[in-house]
Amino acid sequence: MQTSLFLSARAFPSLITNSSLNPNQNPSNAAKTPQFDQFREKNRGLSSDAVIKVPTAPWMKGPIFLRPDEILETEKRNKPRKVEEKTFKALNRRESGVRGRKAMKRIVRYVEKLDESCDFEDTQMDDLSEFEYLGRVAERTTELYEKRRGGRMPWEREEERFVLRRTKKERVQTTAELILDEGLLSRLRGEASKMRKWVNVRKAGVTETVVNEIRLIWRLNELAMVRFDVPLCRNMERAQEIIEMKTGGLVVLSKKEFLVVYRGGPSSSSEKTDSGRDEISSSLYEREADRLLDGLGPRYMDWWMRRPFPVDADLLPEVVNGYTTPSRRCPPNTRAKLSDEELTYLRNIAQALPFHFVLGRNHGLQGLASAIVKLWERSIIAKIAIKWGALNTNNEEMADKLKHLTGGVLILRNRYLIILFRGKDFLTGEVADLVDDRERLLRSYQHFEETKRESEIEIVEVVTNGKQLEETSKTGTLLEFQELQRKFGEMETRNLETEAEKARLEKELKSQEHKLSILKSKIEKATMELFRLNSLWKPSEREDDIELFTNEERECLRRVGLKMNSSLVLGRRGIFHGVMEGLHQHWKHREVAKVITMQKIFSRVVYTAKALEAESNGLLISVEKLKEGHAILIYRGKNYKRPSSKLMAQNLLTKRKALQRSVAMQRLGSLKFFAYQRERAIEALKVSLVNLQDSASELG
Repeated sequence: MQTSLFLSARAFPSLITNSSLNPNQNPSNAAKTPQFDQFREKNRGLSSDAVIKVPTAPWMKGPIFLRPDEILETEKRNKPRKVEEKTFKALNRRESGVRGRKAMKRIVRYVEKLDESCDFEDTQMDDLSEFEYLGRVAERTTELYEKRRGGRMPWEREEERFVLRRTKKERVQTTAELILDEGLLSRLRGEASKMRKWVNVRKAGVTETVVNEIRLIWRLNELAMVRFDVPLCRNMERAQEIIEMKTGGLVVLSKKEFLVVYRGGPSSSSEKTDSGRDEISSSLYEREADRLLDGLGPRYMDWWMRRPFPVDADLLPEVVNGYTTPSRRCPPNTRAKLSDEELTYLRNIAQALPFHFVLGRNHGLQGLASAIVKLWERSIIAKIAIKWGALNTNNEEMADKLKHLTGGVLILRNRYLIILFRGKDFLTGEVADLVDDRERLLRSYQHFEETKRESEIEIVEVVTNGKQLEETSKTGTLLEFQELQRKFGEMETRNLETEAEKARLEKELKSQEHKLSILKSKIEKATMELFRLNSLWKPSEREDDIELFTNEERECLRRVGLKMNSSLVLGRRGIFHGVMEGLHQHWKHREVAKVITMQKIFSRVVYTAKALEAESNGLLISVEKLKEGHAILIYRGKNYKRPSSKLMAQNLLTKRKALQRSVAMQRLGSLKFFAYQRERAIEALKVSLVNLQDSASELG
């Protein structure tokens, strides 16, 4: 296409010239330009004195006659552009730094730098042109690259790169696919896709009632459809295992939360159960978790999450004979209380751990507590799940009882799980036995020392009323120390408790007084702000010349006002200039205006009605109680004349100032309420402090 275009450009230069003209140029003038040149060619041979008729423009009326020396040279000025040059400009034009002799020399210099380490023999570069030189260098560079890279170019070696792609999970064949024939399986799946009735499995799981319903359906049909609710619908693989294990059937179709179970034959079910028993999980995580839970109790086979299966706490004994809360002793220089960072760390650890127990009752948790203590010897955290659909369960009560029975620390509790930490002061069985042995040894040494001391004390004979008595001295013995501790320790402890309570009350009293002072300063500021805003509002006074109307007219206007659908709602800003404008706009079309206010106190409603009457110069008809609030009915009067917008409500607040006044009033009321509460609390603290001092003086 390009070749043909270029040929046509060479063959018809006049067409290209005409088409390359400026589009704003007059085509008639453009056509006359080559005619003028032809005319000049014809008349070149004439003498300089001869008169020549020159072509004229179309707007000129007559021709122009000029001598040849007066005609301008139009060959250079109106010379048509070379079409080939313009056509090939995009391909042949030179750009700085891209094409040209300098750019080619720069490329050659870069190639020479790459070839410095190589020796070229029998080459004569001086007599070669630039393109021949570049060809030689390119050949040598290609040979060297092939030697270094094994004869492969970079774009050829990309195929050998190792790309780590995400491997797809291999599809595991179901038990039905392993046992049943393909023809039978396809037929059953076709029938299953047409089924529209199913058995619902609730939150409690595959119970005995569900199994009986499935077997009842199997009497009439070989297929039964089951629909699972939460939580089993979140793990349909586990739901399939449970339904096959409990019913003895085979799942032939699985779609969303539905499973279609085939009743099968006795031989197929026996093969399935045998294969299920022989199946051993290859996951190290599951094996370690099973080893951790071995010996704690029977497993919960209806577990709705991934393996391992947790221990069913409902099957553990409710009462364990001789069970006591394990003894605890905190290591030296440590605190038993957890910090916020430690609590967060333990919660993060517990999130990845499997569930150890499943609980569905509130009482009889001694067996579970014993199992938790046994688990704590191998794991610092016990994670308990709460059964879905269990009746009359309270996770708060469960957590409190387990915390009391085990002595652990509750780090997380909600409606789904309970997590208990064994605590920093927890002692395992072996360590607790060692501590008990050590304490028994210390008591034995103490008893031996006490007996030795008593044997060395002198026996003092005391004669009382003529009788001789033998009394053992207690000086320096442990019994004397215990008696002194019993006698004076309680008094010291009581005094310390009194002083601590007194210090606490004084601290609380000081804090409440400080808060009361802050509230009083805020009340002063709010009062000043409210006073400033109230000073901007100058309520109008009622005129003495009041228009009179009879009771019949009042009643008639009241009925008209109550039947009106249009009304003016009075918000939290109260009465401001916008309310007056709206009121006069209502009076423009009707004689009675209905104003709805949401105020609860009737005295405030009456005050608002009188203020509206005074500001608008209307007549108050009545105040009515409605479902949405109170309705204020105002009559405009017989001699009503709408005031100008400039003179209307100049003494009232603007919309913004009215909102500020409402907020200031609300803030002042709240501050006064809280200040009253603080004063009540301070009085109560002072009374309790006086009572405490009186009780301490009586004991002293």
